[in-house]
Amino acid sequence: MLSLQKIKNKTYNVLKWSEKYTKTDMVYFMKGSFWLTAGNFVSSAGIFLSAIVFANLIPKEVYGTYKYVLSMAGVLSILSLSGMDSAVMHAVARGYEGSFLPAIKSKISWGLLSTLSSLGLGGYYYFNNNLTLAFSFFLIATFLPFFNTLVIYNSFLQGKKRFDLLSKYKMISQIIAVSLLILVLFLTKNLFLILFVYFASWTILRFVFLKKTIKKFPPNKEIDPETISYGKHSSLIDIIATITTSLDGLLIFHYLGPIELAIYSFALAPILQIKGVLKNVPMLATPKLAQKTTKEINTLLKKRIIALFFAGAVIALVYTLFAPLIYKIFFPKYLDSVFFTQLFSLSVALSLPMNIFGPALTSKLTLTPKKSLYWWTIPSFVFIIFGFLLVKNLGVSGIIIAKLLSSLSVLLVSFFIWNSIKREELRRETITQT
Repeated sequence: MLSLQKIKNKTYNVLKWSEKYTKTDMVYFMKGSFWLTAGNFVSSAGIFLSAIVFANLIPKEVYGTYKYVLSMAGVLSILSLSGMDSAVMHAVARGYEGSFLPAIKSKISWGLLSTLSSLGLGGYYYFNNNLTLAFSFFLIATFLPFFNTLVIYNSFLQGKKRFDLLSKYKMISQIIAVSLLILVLFLTKNLFLILFVYFASWTILRFVFLKKTIKKFPPNKEIDPETISYGKHSSLIDIIATITTSLDGLLIFHYLGPIELAIYSFALAPILQIKGVLKNVPMLATPKLAQKTTKEINTLLKKRIIALFFAGAVIALVYTLFAPLIYKIFFPKYLDSVFFTQLFSLSVALSLPMNIFGPALTSKLTLTPKKSLYWWTIPSFVFIIFGFLLVKNLGVSGIIIAKLLSSLSVLLVSFFIWNSIKREELRRETITQT
């Protein structure tokens, strides 16, 4: 009978042997993939359970209003420097851990503007006699500066390749937060209590794990002067992207109402979870790619992008076939979502190549001409234009078509920016040689 150590040795040898065919550090990939897969599994299971409870216990109108408030919270958070997270991860991967704490302070300072905006929006609804939305935005104003800021510890751990801790913290947070949310859903249909439990639980948990991360890995004093600058530039670009992310919910709520927003949200939920499970690749790849040359990464991209597209197409096809059964069993009140979820499944084929393209671009962040970063606004404008044009005539289908066109433009912009990076490296090499 083989001992545990012998099994480990044999597994290690098989993985090392496979590297000559996969052209990938398989030991690193499998070690990180195990923890990330476990984390994503727990996260997906938690979200799936809460979705079942929402679908069967909460009226569509209440759920639609809840999703509207979350969408608007996403818009209000645009001032909390969302682009700082990827800048920190890239800096930590290169040993510049000293950029971590200044990034947190910057995010919280700017996030206070989100609080003022939420209070202002609450005041608007109050004076228009919509007390439900007024008090909802008064409530979330307290949490906005910290809700998205404190989760930056994920970027720090990702940069240090500590996917084990990242996933453990994620699993513990998901279990506690989802358990509390499900508990309150069984006890009440009160929107304010649901919102309070959601924002309070996640904010407190993120604070706890941020403190644990800093205590376990005290950041060194090495600071990359470009990190904060690039973080702010990326955040400026992310303003439009963040608005776009939440705009679908706002358009549907405004033009079609909360019930249609609930139907739309349940159409997107399974696909978003599938994409979430497939996020392991970018998390694992970015720290590794940061150590490779642009030429090496370019060779890798040529091999992987087409393969990932076809893999996504297969996943979309299988999901489309099983979607009616899934909704009949778990979401019987939302059978109207089936067609929309089948249509949206096409986005898996369009987005899966970004699982390698995204890390490639992030790994060469300092080579990216700042003016090229603004090309990332194109997918957002594509969605905004087509979203407004199609929602009135095609309803929910129009919004989904706009999202698919936006996903396609993401791929096209990625190709353009990658070519800019290659030209910039060639320019620097020419200057160095002369």
